[in-house]
Amino acid sequence: MSQSTRASAPLWKRMLRRRLKFLAWLVALLVIVLGGSYLFAPQWLMRANFMRELMAAKLDKQSVQAGDTRWVYYEGGTGPTIVLLHGFASSKEVWLPVAKLLTPHFHLIIPDLPGWGESSRNAQASYDIDAQAARLDAFVQALRLRRFVLVGHSMGGAIAGVYATMHPQHVGELALVDAFGLKARPNAFDRQALAGNDPFVFDDRAGFARAVALAFEQPPQIPGRFVDVLVKRNQHNHAFIQRTFDALRQPSQYLAVQHRLGQLTMPVLGLWCHDDKIVDISALNSLRNGLTAASAISTSTLNGCNHMPMLEKPAETAQILTGFALSH
Repeated sequence: MSQSTRASAPLWKRMLRRRLKFLAWLVALLVIVLGGSYLFAPQWLMRANFMRELMAAKLDKQSVQAGDTRWVYYEGGTGPTIVLLHGFASSKEVWLPVAKLLTPHFHLIIPDLPGWGESSRNAQASYDIDAQAARLDAFVQALRLRRFVLVGHSMGGAIAGVYATMHPQHVGELALVDAFGLKARPNAFDRQALAGNDPFVFDDRAGFARAVALAFEQPPQIPGRFVDVLVKRNQHNHAFIQRTFDALRQPSQYLAVQHRLGQLTMPVLGLWCHDDKIVDISALNSLRNGLTAASAISTSTLNGCNHMPMLEKPAETAQILTGFALSH
């Protein structure tokens, strides 16, 4: 089109052409920025995605010093308080898909457990179940929490169970999600663990893929450069992960909740993925049979997930937790 033709075009067409050209330049710029970030600073994109999930869940990030730990945690929502604890080699972010379904009805507190995520770590200290339960009490005192629903996943479930026996005045209801610390039928993971092989320590994408396949029924599709960030983070934490893993191999740790089940007096929920490859579902029978003093016992199983129901079945997990919390 010649310059004279363009000049004679109606004003609305010229304005539309300019806007389309601006949008094209904007899209190209975004592609360059995002592509560059993905290649050279993928951690920025990961952080931005967590911020998006945080906003969707209506949570804010907070921190508090309690005992020997600077706790970093998410908080938000209104209603009865639920404290959500993550598992081994994990962080508070795993609860975000569930959190956005709970904050309309509950006040949520989701911490990074001491030593993990953004919470502080003392290289000389113990981070076994009993030590973490004691730290959790310091956290509860620092936030002046009175009575709440305590939910723990995997290692966080063992910490939650031990804490509930020590401080029943604070725990109105206890929910154990694919929880560590109970007697279960030995599986391949148990045999590996007792032999000292920690699958959650890895150095490359292949090692990461093996760890994810162990925990998920359908491993999530994670972009390669994001996996590189997670591998680098794992490498940085190798010594701590291995040391904590070795501590949890002791009978006092992998049976930490089993030995205390008779002391739990509050309503207790056991929620398990049917095909959990890390904590066999037979642990649910141990939980049911051992709760001789609990005021109420609820159990639920989910199909189509492995060890991470909050990520693989967030809607179902949120629904079960909501029903349990509101029924007592």
